[in-house]
Amino acid sequence: MITFNRKYFFIALLLLSIEVLIALFIDDNFIRPYIGDVLVVILIYCFLKAFIKLPVLTTALFVLIFAFSIEILQYFNFVEKLGLEGSQLARTVLGTAFAWIDLIAYTAGIIVVLVTELTFSKIRGTA
Repeated sequence: MITFNRKYFFIALLLLSIEVLIALFIDDNFIRPYIGDVLVVILIYCFLKAFIKLPVLTTALFVLIFAFSIEILQYFNFVEKLGLEGSQLARTVLGTAFAWIDLIAYTAGIIVVLVTELTFSKIRGTA
């Protein structure tokens, strides 16, 4: 079950770099809030697949449930309830503003994962 997959690890590093660049240099109303949310679930998926050998669907559903859970915690002002509203790290990682559209962005990211995995498994002949 524990593994190291270089392909997923390097994709996760690439996506992390893109996310950091978006956070540092893009302040708009589309890329940062929506594309960033699509990419973050793909990043988490790739990071998990880099270290844990699980089926695609299981991993994808876990990541989606995790992302939805974080978003729901934002609805209940979880960062403030923990007393971490002064922590920029906590505010960035856990977020502070619930938005229904974020759930759609997370779902879109997982759909990208599933379509990509299915496409590559067909190319490899493993589907």
